[in-house]
Amino acid sequence: MMLLTALYFGLALGLTSAASVQLAALTAEDAVQPDRCDGIEFDAITPDEKGNTLFFKGAHVWKGFHGPAHLSSESFKELADHPTGHVDAAFRMHNTENVDDHDHVYFFLDDQVFSYYNQSLENGYPKPIVDDFPGVPSHLDAAVECPKGECTTDSVLFFKGHDVHLYDIATKTVKTKTWSHLPTCTSALRWLEHYYCFHGHNFTRFHPLSGQVNGSYPKDARHYFMTCANFGHGGDYKVPKCSEVKIDAITTDDTGKKYLFAGPIYMRLDTHRDGFHAFPITRVWKEMISGVDAVFSYTDKIYMIKDDQVFIYKSDAHYTLIEGYPKSLKEELGIEGHVDAAFMCPNQHTVHVIQGKIIRDIDLTATPRVMTREFPLPFSDIDAGLCGQEGVNVFKGHQYYHYDNAFTLAVTRIAPVPENVTPAMMGCEE
Repeated sequence: MMLLTALYFGLALGLTSAASVQLAALTAEDAVQPDRCDGIEFDAITPDEKGNTLFFKGAHVWKGFHGPAHLSSESFKELADHPTGHVDAAFRMHNTENVDDHDHVYFFLDDQVFSYYNQSLENGYPKPIVDDFPGVPSHLDAAVECPKGECTTDSVLFFKGHDVHLYDIATKTVKTKTWSHLPTCTSALRWLEHYYCFHGHNFTRFHPLSGQVNGSYPKDARHYFMTCANFGHGGDYKVPKCSEVKIDAITTDDTGKKYLFAGPIYMRLDTHRDGFHAFPITRVWKEMISGVDAVFSYTDKIYMIKDDQVFIYKSDAHYTLIEGYPKSLKEELGIEGHVDAAFMCPNQHTVHVIQGKIIRDIDLTATPRVMTREFPLPFSDIDAGLCGQEGVNVFKGHQYYHYDNAFTLAVTRIAPVPENVTPAMMGCEE
């Protein structure tokens, strides 16, 4: 009996010691803050409901494209209670038909799924993956949302090895494909309407329906998805404070894409669900090496004005410069001198051009172009103008003036009270 007691005591002591060692190892691992600039294979990547991109590795998460790692349990405390200790896959739900699920962020750990909104766990979670996503396997490698228009229906792509499980959100059905040509994705991300498979410290861009890869891949994620020393790309441009904003031009094209231009950079403003990100203008419009003075969109084209020249680009996927351009302002629009701002209102054929304290209306249906009206303005030094369904905004530094329509702007002799640019408008910092 004494021998049995001693054996049980020794075994218990050994298990306790092993558990203590394991706990100490986990605690030490948590204490070591990883540096993604060293080259990390992420466990999961997803945007949250506010447009912040979350990068998960082990017990840590990075919020955004720059900044240090934090313990994921500080934001999602329930994840720390799961034995796995790390997120297998994650995605943000895009489902406008069901407002209860829209913009919820889903995390997958082993055979369990967690649903969060505003970093709060939804009632009833965690639950088995099969209860929420029937037909989707456990122990996933990656997941990414795919809204209707980019996929056939509102869908989610689930990755496990080279198998891709296409989950239809409305019908809760799954179609499985094998994409052996694509690397095994340890995480996936939909960002600015493109799809990325992350593997090692690299990524490969792919088509969400076929998995087709076009271009030269893989590429190092540190050049594109984080700010690291000795790694350069668009991420080197920092978003200014709202009180420091000074834009050169702003426009919305016929597809609804809204662009802001400032110095050598541009931003897409309609992609706030993916966050606001600045890139070099030459990334899309390679001929615009010195920035732009004014921009407007008409039919399926975007007009860029710099000094006394007009560049016209076809609004296709790559914004191709139309043959024969640039042309002079005089030849294209029938005016001369510096252009401060230009804008067009929806479903109209008149471009409103601001030069100093004068606004000039030019009929784009006439060949050659015809200036139909000109009016004095109650202010000068306007930087940019934008017209939409809610009226006209003209920007001057970090402030703007709002008018109900272009005619009111032209005939009103007293300027309205200026309003300050807000973070919601263009992603600047307060």
